[in-house]
Amino acid sequence: MQRQRRLGFISVNSEQGIVTSGDSGAVKREGPVRSYRDLLVWQKGIDLVSECYKLSGRFPRDERFGLTNQLRRAAVSVPANIAEVQGRGSPKAFLQFLWIANGSLTEVETHLAIAARLGFVSADDCTVPLALAEEVGRMLTGLRRSLDKTV
Repeated sequence: MQRQRRLGFISVNSEQGIVTSGDSGAVKREGPVRSYRDLLVWQKGIDLVSECYKLSGRFPRDERFGLTNQLRRAAVSVPANIAEVQGRGSPKAFLQFLWIANGSLTEVETHLAIAARLGFVSADDCTVPLALAEEVGRMLTGLRRSLDKTV
């Protein structure tokens, strides 16, 4: 017999470890989903943070409190806003935080473009974090669309 439980408003099939919240790739994964840490979109957001920290570590020292700080804060905000909704428990609140995460994601993309334009890093250096940002953006969009149907 298949048992289902709900993590907030995301259905979890406990035998198959399948998460469903519509057709979003942001939450489908193998294994049980018990918290935001199990969401692929959150995991990819953490990967984005790591890449942004590595890249910004190469910025000029005098940018430590400027662009370095702005890029890092925006990157951290993406998975943090996905995690923050854990205790709120409503699809409407989750949607709001997903929009905030999306705004932070566009900030990351902008900060990376500025860093390349100012010559702090090359455009090629930004390839990996920009690809991650694009992937996270697609996942956020898919998750928002699937949650829009439940609100």
